[in-house]
Amino acid sequence: MSSSESLPSVVIVGRPNVGKSTLFNAILRQRRAIVGDEPGITRDRIRGEAEYRGRRFELIDTGGIVPDDAAVIPSEVLKQARVALESAAHIIFLIDGRTEITSIDRDLAKMLRRLGKPVSLAVNKIDAGVRDVLAHEFHALGIADLFPISSEHRLGLDDLLDHVTSGFAKEPDAVEGEIAAAPIKVAIIGRPNVGKSTLLNALAGQERSIVSSVPGTTRDAVDEAVLHEGVRYVFVDTAGIRRKGKTKLMAEKLSVVMARRHIRMANVAILVLDATEGPVGLDANIAGYADEDGRALILCVNKWDAAPNRDKKAFEEQVRDQLKFTEYAPILYVSAKTGSGVAGLYRYIREVYEAASTRISTGELNRFVASLPIEKDRRVLYITQASIRPPTFVLFTAKHGKVHFSTERFLVNKLRKQFGFRGTPVVLKIRSRH
Repeated sequence: MSSSESLPSVVIVGRPNVGKSTLFNAILRQRRAIVGDEPGITRDRIRGEAEYRGRRFELIDTGGIVPDDAAVIPSEVLKQARVALESAAHIIFLIDGRTEITSIDRDLAKMLRRLGKPVSLAVNKIDAGVRDVLAHEFHALGIADLFPISSEHRLGLDDLLDHVTSGFAKEPDAVEGEIAAAPIKVAIIGRPNVGKSTLLNALAGQERSIVSSVPGTTRDAVDEAVLHEGVRYVFVDTAGIRRKGKTKLMAEKLSVVMARRHIRMANVAILVLDATEGPVGLDANIAGYADEDGRALILCVNKWDAAPNRDKKAFEEQVRDQLKFTEYAPILYVSAKTGSGVAGLYRYIREVYEAASTRISTGELNRFVASLPIEKDRRVLYITQASIRPPTFVLFTAKHGKVHFSTERFLVNKLRKQFGFRGTPVVLKIRSRH
């Protein structure tokens, strides 16, 4: 395509059948390449024009290549791939995270390093969080920038594309910032009738949801897109799970089901608490799901103007006591009805989203851990960050066996103190070298 001539080129390369075509389609969000299980289906370069957060680029899917092996892959495929690689602004080297590193992977890595181009190593088919920790093994290929992904399920692509496109020029209408091109998805969660719909209306500045004191007026989730100070947000109001004829117990069960569904789709969860009633057990349950799913979390105390005793310190003690595991989450006191304090939520959302998206370099992490007083028999060999949202770290120790909970807590607290991470869970996975 003619317009692609002036665009930076991103080339996907890898041995046959590691999922290059699936990744190509996932980035383009359309089915352009043929996807199948037979090695070598993609015989030629396939091009497409992609855009990520205001940065446009040409995407090229190469045929599966095996260096110096004409018997396995037609020489024309290798020739086409080399032409694409030499003109690439960035190369995505894709390997299969479910298999061990092969000699072909090693040969390709060597060839790519010789090119002197920016290369990102994408470890594909990492579908479950438990396999994130396996990705560290692929550092042995000598490529510093490693990203665990699942092309099929579109997991980890934001991290990968943030890095790949970081040096590309933005379109003139995308200059407000990276986040402006990709909205922050915010789930408003909480038990029935705490004011979630009213809060959504206050945030959106218009009557988008029907607001009523009768439980059950919101029959389904309502999405509201809002542009605030150059940043786009999409709010999902998960109110309205209690319906006519339903018991209070059923309403509470439904509130949990709705909250779980929308937490999974969100980047940030706002848990709405009722200042007139104080925190209760169901609030803790719902907060637990946000924490379990690794979502950035804000505790929003609504109806503060009607609170019987407006003592923030005393109320916070109640919240921290009832929701013990959310000490990392900021608390904001608002009145959705009058609009008091609501504007401050935007700053909190941006802050916790950025904290959850923070990536710390491996060198910085290892210098930090080396300075910590950790038990002598639990010597830390290496630490690396496996993923973001939530920030997830893998720590390799010399000693086999489980680390005591207090040691894990100590390490997480030290990570928070050193690097921030306000409003986001921090996951620490500890592995022995054995």
